[in-house]
Amino acid sequence: MPRTDLSANQLWVGKPFDNRNNSLNLIRLLLALTVLVHHSWPLTGSDYEPGFAGETLGGWAIAGFFVISGYLITASRWSNSLGDYLVHRVARIMPAFVVCLVVVAFVFAPIGYAAAKGNLDGFFGTATTPANYVFANLGLKMNAYDVAGSPFNVPYPGAWNGSLWSLYYEFLCYILVAFVGVFAFFRKSPWFMTAAFVLSVAVEANIESVLPYLQHNFDFQLLFQLLPFFLGGAVVQVWKHRIGIHWLPALLSIGAAVLITALVPEWGGAASAVFICYGILWISLWLPSPAIIKKNDVSYGLYIYAFPVQQLLAVYGVHQLGILPFTLIATVCSLPLAAASWILVERPVMRMVRGRRKTVQPKEGTGQAETRDPETADR
Repeated sequence: MPRTDLSANQLWVGKPFDNRNNSLNLIRLLLALTVLVHHSWPLTGSDYEPGFAGETLGGWAIAGFFVISGYLITASRWSNSLGDYLVHRVARIMPAFVVCLVVVAFVFAPIGYAAAKGNLDGFFGTATTPANYVFANLGLKMNAYDVAGSPFNVPYPGAWNGSLWSLYYEFLCYILVAFVGVFAFFRKSPWFMTAAFVLSVAVEANIESVLPYLQHNFDFQLLFQLLPFFLGGAVVQVWKHRIGIHWLPALLSIGAAVLITALVPEWGGAASAVFICYGILWISLWLPSPAIIKKNDVSYGLYIYAFPVQQLLAVYGVHQLGILPFTLIATVCSLPLAAASWILVERPVMRMVRGRRKTVQPKEGTGQAETRDPETADR
């Protein structure tokens, strides 16, 4: 039982967040698994999709990714020059993304196409051609989801990878933080990031009134659906030295997030992003994590490969076994690909990028030396 004779300051101001001894990798892996689980419903032809307050289970998992990313990415920007920051961000997200596009276009898609057609006749010349699938999506924005019209004969046809769409908007958030970090005033004061978060929530809360002025731009709508979560994580990052992590405000934050979201489902989740992030950080400090997961972040690989694995399984009729067997088989088949992505692509690229920083570089505008990129277990 916790002591009851604590001062108000002791009740609310906790210990600094431990950047090394936490379970953020495990939490992100669980979020990626949640996205996989969510996709099992539409990919097996079910009209039901579990969710809360008008948002699907997968949507909440992506929100969790964004608050964690906002927290970590802001730390990376605040501790690196603009050039190093951008190199790290591109290196972390792009190589594995491009490899995934190639694997889907030239491995998954031809297997699925041949299974449906009996051969590969017309595969390489039918829109969307495999080469154009890769080229059209190279900019992170998903412009094509099918390859030669496949997958066929599945409950969710014409889309090989329905998970990649969020990466474009995440990278837009990276660019926003890159710009903000140019100005020393914004880095030194937590109030600018707080104001940016409040503004993003205000836009999301009034999105139906704002969209007509942007010709109902869908990219703008999706960006501001996700941006408050990213900025909520950023707010916790810029205030963390003043507040720390403590169990009491963490429990209250989780309760407040659930209550606000339930009361105002349209934008309550966005408004609760700071609370969600604080709660996740607290959970990551007491949730035990296997050492292998702490050292190896396979969540990104699982996120980008699970959907095509599920679709290929559906091509061969595995979805007919039911949602639970389908989900379990998809998980077992996806994890090796996630591990391969980490071992063969993501980790080597990040080691190469970090290796180029052999000399100690000063933080922008501070003159302080920084020898490593803190809290960079991000995606």
